[in-house]
Amino acid sequence: MKIVKRVLIALAIAFAAFYLITRPQDAADAVQTAVGAVVGAVVAVIDFFVALAGG
Repeated sequence: MKIVKRVLIALAIAFAAFYLITRPQDAADAVQTAVGAVVGAVVAVIDFFVALAGG
């Protein structure tokens, strides 16, 4: 099972590198979108706890 995991990780890294080299603008847009989603989720969680605390 470890070998399968290593192969899948290697394939994912190879695909990411290929995508970054062949389409750098699209790769940058994808990273920007992902970071925006994470930031939005963190802000939502913070807003939830602020509302829960009554503030």
